[in-house]
Amino acid sequence: MGSQEVLGQAARLASSGLLLQVLFRLITFVLNAFILRFLSKEIVGIVNVRLTLLYSTTTFLAREAFRRACLSGGAQRDWSQTLNLLWLTVPLGIFWSSCLGWVWLQLLEVPDPDVVPYYGTGVLFFGLSAVVELLGEPFWVLAQAHMFVKLKVLAESMSVILRSVLTALLVLWLPHWGLYIFSLAQLLYTTVLVLCYAIYLIQLLRSPESAKQLTLPVSRVTQLLPSISRSRAFVNWKEARLTWSFFKQSFLKQILTEGPVLMRCYCLYVLLLAINGVTECFTFAAMSKEEVDRYNFTMLALSSSFLVLSYLLTSWCGSVGFIMANCFNMGIRITQSLSFIHHYFRESSHRPLAGLRLSPVLLGVFVLSAGITSVSEAFLCCERGWPARLAHVAVGTICLGVTLGTAFLTETKLIHFLRTQLGRSRLSDKMT
Repeated sequence: MGSQEVLGQAARLASSGLLLQVLFRLITFVLNAFILRFLSKEIVGIVNVRLTLLYSTTTFLAREAFRRACLSGGAQRDWSQTLNLLWLTVPLGIFWSSCLGWVWLQLLEVPDPDVVPYYGTGVLFFGLSAVVELLGEPFWVLAQAHMFVKLKVLAESMSVILRSVLTALLVLWLPHWGLYIFSLAQLLYTTVLVLCYAIYLIQLLRSPESAKQLTLPVSRVTQLLPSISRSRAFVNWKEARLTWSFFKQSFLKQILTEGPVLMRCYCLYVLLLAINGVTECFTFAAMSKEEVDRYNFTMLALSSSFLVLSYLLTSWCGSVGFIMANCFNMGIRITQSLSFIHHYFRESSHRPLAGLRLSPVLLGVFVLSAGITSVSEAFLCCERGWPARLAHVAVGTICLGVTLGTAFLTETKLIHFLRTQLGRSRLSDKMT
């Protein structure tokens, strides 16, 4: 294949990938808008954040390094060794799926089964779908290395469309299935994706001999499977070492860059959840029936902006974008509740919202700690060795201690309340 032809194939591959992403985002947006008419936003949120994160993290850790290593070599290679190396993604995927599944079920907070039923089944199926997709990794790399553009377009389009159709039908007919719907649809997506690549390559290998020699470096279907030979090593150790180097780099990137960003956004979301829980609880308790109806109508009107923002931010930032959209939604609800509380106590001497105002000294310590830890992160974390990382942790610990000490000295009412409540609980324990 000449250089101009290779360049043309690469351009077609890139443009088709871009068009597919736009198509898939549009399909997902329309599908989410349809689903929210029948299912709760809690279920959709668990799927789009928790379960999708489990699936994407498993596949990323199991195959990203293998893809980069096996696609970075030249055309002259022993493809049987490369395919053997790629098949190792399957046991690696089983390992990561099991470990992360345990974390999702045992360490992370499990949703209320009355609100989000079948959560455990969802974790199992999304982990299984990741392993199923890894079964097609050797076929995907082989097709990608030889720039089978039409195959990529056909496989991904068909799998996404079938997943969307199955999701819509099950939501329409069996909405009480909850996470079963998305679990089965995700498993169908990965199965169809793998079958498209496998069937295409098998049919190509069964075509006339001249066509095989022009396209693929293997001549029999059995050569696509793992093979052991006494005359050569099971894998190309140069590729294996390159894979290990890419894995360390990818793993550190996932943990030290994308992980903190996701956790920072989620920490903000948890803070907003806490504020909203208090303010909205009082609001609904104090509202009349007419006021509750008006409030619900306002929230319904704002839900359209939430959907649009979710689509845009998810397109730009992935799962982090969905958390940011939820932060926006929670902020709107808090604003509505604060406005109601302000008007409710307008003629009263009580000022309950004053508790939201923190001490200026404490706010200053928050800002100072944020600045110090940001500078520490830039200069000490996270590619300057373990001594620098430990120094960064030490800086963060000192800032945390100073912040807690300042809160203890300035937020006297809060400290008094905590002491009073703890004293009452200890007294009741002694009496019982």
